[in-house]
Amino acid sequence: MQTTSGYIARIVDSTIDEYLNTFPAASIEGPKWCGKTTSAAEHAASTISLTDPSGNFRNRELAHIEPSLVLEGTEPRLIDEWQEAPGLWDAVRFACDRNTHPGRFLLTGSSTPRATQRPMHSGAGRIARIRMDSMTLLEQGKSTGTISLKGLFDGASYTSASSLSLDDLALLTVRGGWPASLSSNAKQASLTARSYLDAIVNDDISEVDDVDRDPVKVRRLLTSLGRNEATLASKTTLLKDTAEYVDAAKPGQRAATLAETTYNEYVGALERMYFIDDIPAWHPALRSPVRIRMARKHHLADPSLAAAAIGATQETLRTDPKTLGFLFESLATHDLLAYARAMDASVMHYRDDANLEVDLIVETRDGRWGAFEVKLGAAQIEDGAANVLRLNHKMTERGQRPASVKAVIVGIGGIGHRRPDGVQVIPIDALGL
Repeated sequence: MQTTSGYIARIVDSTIDEYLNTFPAASIEGPKWCGKTTSAAEHAASTISLTDPSGNFRNRELAHIEPSLVLEGTEPRLIDEWQEAPGLWDAVRFACDRNTHPGRFLLTGSSTPRATQRPMHSGAGRIARIRMDSMTLLEQGKSTGTISLKGLFDGASYTSASSLSLDDLALLTVRGGWPASLSSNAKQASLTARSYLDAIVNDDISEVDDVDRDPVKVRRLLTSLGRNEATLASKTTLLKDTAEYVDAAKPGQRAATLAETTYNEYVGALERMYFIDDIPAWHPALRSPVRIRMARKHHLADPSLAAAAIGATQETLRTDPKTLGFLFESLATHDLLAYARAMDASVMHYRDDANLEVDLIVETRDGRWGAFEVKLGAAQIEDGAANVLRLNHKMTERGQRPASVKAVIVGIGGIGHRRPDGVQVIPIDALGL
């Protein structure tokens, strides 16, 4: 929804208001380009940016020399990209200790400092953390929001039609949720996502902690992460996938993979930049043992990043339903994460040694849980429904409370409705908070 000032309202806005009414300071964290500064400015009375180049980056220099001066201004005071001067965190915490009135400071950050640069104090009780994502389909105006995630957990059922075509879904995937790309065509959107990756490869991943990293190796890792989006590929598989292939005419040569230590370091840097947002495994408390596989499901911060990493375009996805299926799961995961975070719930996945796998589990603070399968087309709804029903049966049989939600999220051709077996079919362009 666009306001009279031209600002497009974001899901995180209500959380920012709530936190400013509760805590002395709040830190909005998430990938760059997702709109953190724009949203924070809507809630702030004054702003200082540490990336402002004026006066040879005067603000950043001031923050290093005398952090307390950066905090001076009408409150709530927005400090944009605070991680450029990590000492500001401790300065804000100290100021909040002296005056605990809520709503004093807003901080934004596109990365977290590495361990050696982190603040001395966590800021617990003074600085609350808010995760912000790139735009969901609801925020983009591409979903009606007719089917509410909150409503599903409260027992509601919904009927809703979908209007997406294969071309529409491919475009939404390669465009992603970047605010600057809202009106972009497919080619422009692909260029934007590729530019994002280029910035990471050539600059950002080294600047995040002032450690030079090999752009060729970083590119190979990003490509591997894109190829393994929405999968449970092991680290061994990912390392093999980063192989730098050599001349086939020289059989004596062997493909070179990233060293494990290099892989761990690079992934750690990407996590600090909020580029990687992997989905952990769900581990319910069961009265009888079920061997659950604990691997994390690979997920990047926006579906367009995975598409760009493997060179996928709207045109190539039209004729490659397998790849589009993985990227559609990325899109659905992205949106479900944003809606779940807004209701203070967690998103996980499930897979056990009996090879029962459910794409996404949403668990609320009070222990309610929902099982969600993600399917590209309506023809796959039956398979998805069978999986969530099987999981629900397995959990109740072992003493777990039954699922509050059993659902299949579908991309193309689905009609939103509650089936006789209790499974809710959710077209992606009807899903909302």
